[in-house]
Amino acid sequence: RVTINPAAHIDPIGFIALLFIGFGWGKPVMINPNNFRKPRRDELLVALAGVTLNLILAFLFMVLLWLLYKYAIGFMLSDLGMILQDILISIIFINIVLMVFNLLPIPPLDGFNVITQIFNLRNTEFYYRVYDKGFVILMVLILFNITGRILTPAVSWVYSTLMGILF
Repeated sequence: RVTINPAAHIDPIGFIALLFIGFGWGKPVMINPNNFRKPRRDELLVALAGVTLNLILAFLFMVLLWLLYKYAIGFMLSDLGMILQDILISIIFINIVLMVFNLLPIPPLDGFNVITQIFNLRNTEFYYRVYDKGFVILMVLILFNITGRILTPAVSWVYSTLMGILF
């Protein structure tokens, strides 16, 4: 699936969920650990790549927002500037939410893969028991807004910490 065509990355169930509940997902990226030189370390790095990118993007858009306020305050106080500010804050917020959400230690999220690699759980009974039920566990947590109660404090902390660095 090495393509820039977005249709190749759409998961049908994830797309339907997006339409009906406002939350969806794409097809997972398949990796072959046999291609890695150090499989355990490299799988950990792959699991951390997405959340790291979300953190970097949130920070870069915060820097852009800071620069605009520092050097173009007149523009930022205009109607167009306010719209741009709303867009930038939305981009920042979405990246932080995605980062924190993906760090939840529930399969198929990256947080589960991080825990699996750190504690070497790949071939344990626990891994297979939890991995098979992870999607159902995740859906139950989302439907009953348990993830919201978990994510909100973490997202707020990351957001205020990053804002505190710049503002």
